[in-house]
Amino acid sequence: MADNGPDQAAENYLQLLNQHERALSAYVYALVNDRHDAEDIIQSCKLTMWKQFARFEAGSHFVAWARRIALHQILNYRRSARRKPLYSTDPAFIEAVAAEIDREGETLSARSEALQECLRQLPENQRRLVLLRYYEDHDISLIAQETERTEAAVYKLLSRVRSALNDCVTARLSASAT
Repeated sequence: MADNGPDQAAENYLQLLNQHERALSAYVYALVNDRHDAEDIIQSCKLTMWKQFARFEAGSHFVAWARRIALHQILNYRRSARRKPLYSTDPAFIEAVAAEIDREGETLSARSEALQECLRQLPENQRRLVLLRYYEDHDISLIAQETERTEAAVYKLLSRVRSALNDCVTARLSASAT
C-alpha cells in the first residue's frame, strides 16, 4: 500500500486532529456562546476538515487551517440558523474576535515551543521531577517517595526549576522577538 493512500491520509488527519482538537474546541467555544451550538459547529468543522484534508499542505500550520474552517462554519451557522446572538451577530465582530484569538494563539504556541526547548535543556533529574508533577499529576508526597527526597526538598527543587524555566522561556521569547 502506498504511503499516501486513503488509509495514510486518514491516519494523518486523525493524528493531527487528536493533537490539536483541544485548541480547535477552545477556539469555537470562545466564539460561540451556547455550548450545544458550539458542539454542533465543532462536529461540522471536523467533517468539513476531513472532506478538505486533501487540500491541507503537510507541514503547514494545522491549527491555523482548522481555525479558518471553524470561522467559516461559525459564520455560516449564524447566518443560516439565526440563533441566539453570540455577542453580536455582526460577521465583522466575529472575525475581529477570531483574529484576536489567532494572535493570542500564536503567542501561546511560541511560549509552548520555548518551554519544550527549555525542558529539554534541564538536567535529567529536574526534567523527571517536572514530568512527574505536571504531566503525570503526581502529588508532592508521591514524588518525594519516588525520588527519595523529603517533601520540603521536592517543593524547593520544583520552585527553583519553575524559576529557571520561566527565565529560560522569557529569554527565548525575547531573543526571537529581536
